[in-house]
Amino acid sequence: MKIISYNVNGIRAAINKGFIEWLKMADPDVICLQEIKATRDQIPTELISEAGYPYQYYFSAEKKGYSGVAILSKTEPKNVVFGTGIPSMDFEGRNLRADFDNISVMSLYLPSGTNIARLDHKFQYMDDFHKYISHLRKEIPNLVIGGDYNICHNAIDIHDPIRNANVSGFLPREREWLGMFIDSGFIDSFRHFNQDPHHYTWWTYRANARANNKGWRLDYLLVTREIENRLKRAVILKDAHHSDHCPVLVEIE
Repeated sequence: MKIISYNVNGIRAAINKGFIEWLKMADPDVICLQEIKATRDQIPTELISEAGYPYQYYFSAEKKGYSGVAILSKTEPKNVVFGTGIPSMDFEGRNLRADFDNISVMSLYLPSGTNIARLDHKFQYMDDFHKYISHLRKEIPNLVIGGDYNICHNAIDIHDPIRNANVSGFLPREREWLGMFIDSGFIDSFRHFNQDPHHYTWWTYRANARANNKGWRLDYLLVTREIENRLKRAVILKDAHHSDHCPVLVEIE
C-alpha cells in the first residue's frame, strides 16, 4: 500500500499547477491532503475520479478558503470519520480518517502558531489530539497519521536551528510534544529509513529558499509500531512543485 501526504496550500491552485497529472504519475493507493482551502462543490471531483480516485472525502473548515483536509483513495474504505468529535478541533477541518481492512489512514493538519492566541490554540489542540489518539489506538492499532504537523522535531529537521530556536514550529515545547507523541507508540517513517540532514518538506516563498534548500521538515507519515515490520520504504518527494510544501510517501506491505 502506497500512502502519500501532501499539504497542497489550496487544492484549486495546486490543480492549476499540474497536481492531477502528477497524481496520476505518483499513483498512490491513498493520498492525504491538507490545507485544501475549498469545499467539495468548489473542487473538480470528476477530474480527480478520472485520475483513478473515485473515493474522495473532504472535511472543510467553517471559514471559507481556509484549512481543510481530504483523503483520496483508489478503493472504498469500510468506514470514514470526519473530525474528532471535539468542537474546538473540528471547526477548522483538521482531521479526517479512512478505515480499510487492515489499516486506517488519517489526514492531519495541525495548527500553526502565528501569534500568541494561535499558539495557545495550537498547544491545546496538541494536548487534545494526543488524548484522542491514545483512546483511538485501543480500537485501531494499525494507524497511519499523515499530515502537516507544523513542527520540526529535531535540529536535523530545520536548516537553521539556532536562529529559529524561538520561532513557532521549532519551540522546545512543540518539539518535546512531538517527541512524546512519537514515543507513545509511533514511528517517524522517514527517519526509520533515513538519518541524513538537509531533507525538508516546506520552504518559504521568500529569498529563493527552496532553490537554496533552506527549509523545514514539517510533514510526517507517522505509523504505529504495530506496523513496523510492514514498512518497505519512506521518502520525501521533493520534485513536486504545486505548493510551498512537498509530499511525503510511505509504502507498507
